[in-house]
Amino acid sequence: MEAIQVFDENKLNAFVGQILGDLGGAYSAALVKIGDRLGLYRELQSGGPATSTELAERTGYSERYLREWLSHHAASNYLDYDRTTKRFRLSPEQAMVFADEDSPVYMIGGFENAFTTLENEPKVSEGFRTGEGVAWGDQAHCMFCAVAKFFRPGYNHNLIQNWLPALSGVVEKLEVGAKVADIGCGHGHSTLLMAAAFPNSTFIGYDFHGGSINAANDHRDEHGLDSDRVRFEQATADDFTEGDFDLITCFDALHDMGDPVGTAAHISQKLKSDGTWMVVEPMAGDELTENFNPVGRLFYAASTTICVPTSLAQKTGLALGAQAGERKLTEVIKAGGFQTVRRATETPFNIVLEARH
Repeated sequence: MEAIQVFDENKLNAFVGQILGDLGGAYSAALVKIGDRLGLYRELQSGGPATSTELAERTGYSERYLREWLSHHAASNYLDYDRTTKRFRLSPEQAMVFADEDSPVYMIGGFENAFTTLENEPKVSEGFRTGEGVAWGDQAHCMFCAVAKFFRPGYNHNLIQNWLPALSGVVEKLEVGAKVADIGCGHGHSTLLMAAAFPNSTFIGYDFHGGSINAANDHRDEHGLDSDRVRFEQATADDFTEGDFDLITCFDALHDMGDPVGTAAHISQKLKSDGTWMVVEPMAGDELTENFNPVGRLFYAASTTICVPTSLAQKTGLALGAQAGERKLTEVIKAGGFQTVRRATETPFNIVLEARH
C-alpha cells in the first residue's frame, strides 16, 4: 500500500513565497528593459525625483504608462517612493545597478541576457530531445551584445587593477612590450582594456563569430587605437595561426568551447616557453552543493540555455558548462600540456587561473 504523502504547510508557504519572488523578477525583466531603452533611469538620475506627471513632462512619454512603470519599480524596491510628495527617486545604490554603465554592479546586461534565454528556449528544448547543440551564431540575435554588456563591468573594474597584477611577472612584460592574444574576445572589451593600459604591447583578439569581430573592430576605431597594434580576426580557438605570444587570455570563454583540451594544446604551442595563459571563468565550486547560491543559480540557468548548447554544436562537444569548477578546469588545462595551474585571484563572479608550461 502506497504511503500517503503529507506536506508541511510552513514549507509550502515558504516555497510559494519564493516562487512569487521569482515570478516578480521574471515579469520585471521587460520593465527593466523598457526603463533602459527609453532612458528612464538616466533621466531620474540626472533630473532627480519626479511624480509620474513630472516625468511625463520631462520625457514626453505617456503619463499613464509611466505611472504603472513607476509603481511597479517602487513595489519592487527598484525605486524609492515618497508618500508625501508622490515622487519616485532613483537612489545612488539603485543608480549603480540601473543607470551607471561604469559601475562595478551595473546589471542591465544581466536582464538583457534573461531575454536571450527566452528567445533560445525553442531551440534548446529541441536539443533536450536530440542531444544536439545550438551554434553560437544561431542563438538569440541580441545575445552577443547582452553577453558583452553583462561581463564588461567586471572586466572594467578588475582586469587591469587586480587580475593581471595577480599573475607572475606579466605586468612587467606588458609594460616593456609583450605580444598578447585574447581568445574568444567577443566584442573586444577585454582586449581593448589591456591595449589602452599597456601602449607598448601588441594585441590580437580572436573569435569564431564574424559579427562579434566586426563589432570589436568598430569598438577599436571608436577608442582611437592603432590597428597595427590592436587587431581582431575571425578564428577558432584551435586554428589561429600566429604564435610566439607572451600572454594568451580567455575570458569566460573556455567552457563554451567544444574541445577545450584541444584548445589548451593549441594555446600551449602558441605560447613562448616562459609565457602565461590566463583563464577567467565563472565562479564555481567543485561540488554541486557549493553552487547552491544566487551566483550559481544564475550561471546554471545561462549554462543550460547558452553555454552547453554552444559547446555541443562544436566538434567534440565536451560541454564543460559555466559551473565547471577549478578542479575540472585544471584537468582540462593540464591535459592540453600545461604543467602548473594555480588560482591567481577571484571575485564573486569569476575565478582567475594562471597556467604555465
